[in-house]
Amino acid sequence: MAPSKLALFLTLSLAFAVAVQGCAPYCPTPPVVPTPSGGGSCPINALKLNVCANVLNLLKLSIPIVGNDKCCPLLQGLVDLDAAVCLCTAIKANILGINLNVPIDLSLLLNHCGKVCPADFICPL
Repeated sequence: MAPSKLALFLTLSLAFAVAVQGCAPYCPTPPVVPTPSGGGSCPINALKLNVCANVLNLLKLSIPIVGNDKCCPLLQGLVDLDAAVCLCTAIKANILGINLNVPIDLSLLLNHCGKVCPADFICPL
């Protein structure tokens, strides 16, 4: 009877080990979705965003921007929240060097670059 108890113990131990491991190491990792409460981050040097001031001035004057837009390529590849954080950082550091109506100008610039300002994002000044 002892060998059958050992066999049962080993079988249950193996079943438990497989159940605990699940699909590791082949489990897909869940995507990371940034939230405004998480704060986002700016992976680019905010000093480079001074080129966005020229774009913003042209947008405010309703002058079409053709060809030489150097602002949007800097924001390309960033999620909307990170792009907003980067521009907010540039605004707070006065890198753009212009007076801004922050919520409107931030949205205007983000929209021009194909980004959307998150609804509950606030740029604290």
